[in-house]
Amino acid sequence: MNSQTAHVSEHDCLFCKIARNEVPSFKVYEDEKVVAILDINPASSGHTLIMPKKHYLNLHDIPENTLSDCMTVVKKMTDRTRNKLNAVGVNIMQNNGRQAGQVIDHIHFHVIPRYENDGIMMRFPRVQLSNEEMKKIQDKLKEEEKDDKVNWI
Repeated sequence: MNSQTAHVSEHDCLFCKIARNEVPSFKVYEDEKVVAILDINPASSGHTLIMPKKHYLNLHDIPENTLSDCMTVVKKMTDRTRNKLNAVGVNIMQNNGRQAGQVIDHIHFHVIPRYENDGIMMRFPRVQLSNEEMKKIQDKLKEEEKDDKVNWI
């Protein structure tokens, strides 16, 4: 784990307990690495949570191959909401950290089906940045780190 340690142990984690079948849930997908369940407090009909079975706190902790496994299931569930539930759109969300709204200390992704006139409002306030501020941010984000294997622009 990185400097942000989990607030709850794997033993006590609700999502780990669901993955181990110790807590009942409405599973809609499961393989050896990933499980998808219906959210018990859904934003819309078919709101699904996708998570790795192994305990990781957030995006900073999850290995890339496990993240890829999760995203493959996110795509499957997105397709199923369209094909089986007649959703006309979908929101994919991942709340990373308390400030971002993460409540359960186990990384998970929300697949929120969207329907005509569903009343869900996903809007964010917008800020105005000068070109100088934008350039400073661009430079910081483009800086390579020692272990970076990505070819930046």
